[in-house]
Amino acid sequence: MFQMADMLPPEWEIDYEDISNVYGRAQIKSCNACVSTSMALCVWPCNCYKKGSWIEKDMMWEMDLYARFDMADAWAIIGPVNWYAPSSNLKAMFDRLVCMNGGNPDENLIDHKDPEKAMALEHSELWKEISVNHLEGRTAGFFCYGDEGGDEMDENNVPKILQHKNYFDGAAEPFENVREAYAPLVWQCRYGGVEVPDNLWMYATSGKGKKYSENQAENMIMENAFMQSFQTWVNNFKNFVENKGKVTPGKWRAYGFKAPSNLWKEARTGIRSWMLRFGVTPENSSPEKQKSLGLNKDRTLRPSKSEGEKLREK
Repeated sequence: MFQMADMLPPEWEIDYEDISNVYGRAQIKSCNACVSTSMALCVWPCNCYKKGSWIEKDMMWEMDLYARFDMADAWAIIGPVNWYAPSSNLKAMFDRLVCMNGGNPDENLIDHKDPEKAMALEHSELWKEISVNHLEGRTAGFFCYGDEGGDEMDENNVPKILQHKNYFDGAAEPFENVREAYAPLVWQCRYGGVEVPDNLWMYATSGKGKKYSENQAENMIMENAFMQSFQTWVNNFKNFVENKGKVTPGKWRAYGFKAPSNLWKEARTGIRSWMLRFGVTPENSSPEKQKSLGLNKDRTLRPSKSEGEKLREK
């Protein structure tokens, strides 16, 4: 990250962040998958958490990451490949960035987090106007790296410690090009209008055949082929962003955003949650329909046979 910063033009304003876990620091909270209920329930910027919370301390808000993504013309993402995938923190961050892909810019329209109101809004003419890609036009580059097994693999690309080695083909690994481990992140950007040119999506191998203890940063910078790949990627990033120029921000900004006070609305959400636990479902809601079909095991004050159970008896 610091090497890249040194290689970029001195007149650029560079903002960088390390999202790895540090003891006592806020961590990126998981995505609650509001989109799976309704796209309109997913609010831009994310309102599942908030800054300054002592109950659910969230790095995305504590470090103002939504505003910083919004302010930037381009993002450079550098990270390892862990188990054929991005690191868990990086994946969590992009999960939480789903709100940039058409998220609801006005939580007042759904009383903060009312699923029934969100479902209704999603089918309205207004939704066609306000559901936009909020970070459209920006550029993202991805540089990922890995050791492709370190010194753990045998000559057939099967782990040395594996006792029953013949039950799978070691050559049939998931990716022909290991950069595909970052494909979910790249395509999330592309679907959201964040440009990821092919030459800004790169994988390089470092430390292949070495023990992890022999593949630290001080070892990595001595690998000429690896560092040449990295320098090529940085130059590609610099040239593309320079030629593209500044990006016009969207209508609904995360930069400068101040979350509204929602004490009463959050209390109502809590009351709704407790009512659901006792089987009291809002009229014509998804939980009510699921209960009638026997698709869940929610508690109820008056146990009775579900419509699904009645149909099965017939």
